[in-house]
Amino acid sequence: MAQVALKKDEKQSSTEPRVRIKIFSYDNKIIDEATKIILDTAERNNAKVVGPVPLPTEKKKFSVNRSTFVHNTSEEQYEMRIHKRIIDITELNPKAMDALMNIHLPSGVDIEIKML
Repeated sequence: MAQVALKKDEKQSSTEPRVRIKIFSYDNKIIDEATKIILDTAERNNAKVVGPVPLPTEKKKFSVNRSTFVHNTSEEQYEMRIHKRIIDITELNPKAMDALMNIHLPSGVDIEIKML
């Protein structure tokens, strides 16, 4: 009987509104500033925060010919790094959700907010 009661409590806690915030940026310093702003806003509004969890950095590599005609084997190589973080916020109230939707973050940061 006690095990059944625990399973019901677990199901109830999993139905609480949760928000998952994914943060993307080309610069790791800017993404750290943005995560700090989000964490401070959530904690100010009494929401429980899990994270930030750093995800693997996505690397895109490009090779471009230096010359169009003469030296075709000579190439320039470029790399773009996309840094990612995930923050989960639970025990969210409407005031905290409004505060998160109206955050001003540094330029160069992309955010996805999902309700789970």
